[in-house]
Amino acid sequence: QVHLVESGGASVQAGGSLRLSCVAPKNTVTWFCMAWFRQAPGKGREGVVINEGDGGTSYADSVQGRFTISRDYAKNTLYLQMDRLKPEDSAMYYCATTDFKRCNWDDGWYEHWGQGTQVTVSS
Repeated sequence: QVHLVESGGASVQAGGSLRLSCVAPKNTVTWFCMAWFRQAPGKGREGVVINEGDGGTSYADSVQGRFTISRDYAKNTLYLQMDRLKPEDSAMYYCATTDFKRCNWDDGWYEHWGQGTQVTVSS
């Protein structure tokens, strides 16, 4: 089991920005697929962005143009920069990775998860 630790969640007003971090064990961020998911109260977990090690990145339509995923290999850290936040972005955010050599939007694809970090956006 890979131990992932998210941080950076907070309460912000609509239009604001946050940067989430996900620290992974050494060499984990070199794993081919890293992803961010989120889960709002009463809803299922949904994919936010998936990022494959060859640079291939896909964003959910709801965050396209506002969120940016990046990796810092020296710090073993995955980031999610979130700009122009909206109330509907409020959720618990999770980073995830998989032993498979490709990504998938299905959360069942991922074996390794962090504990989550809460993002609340007020209008």
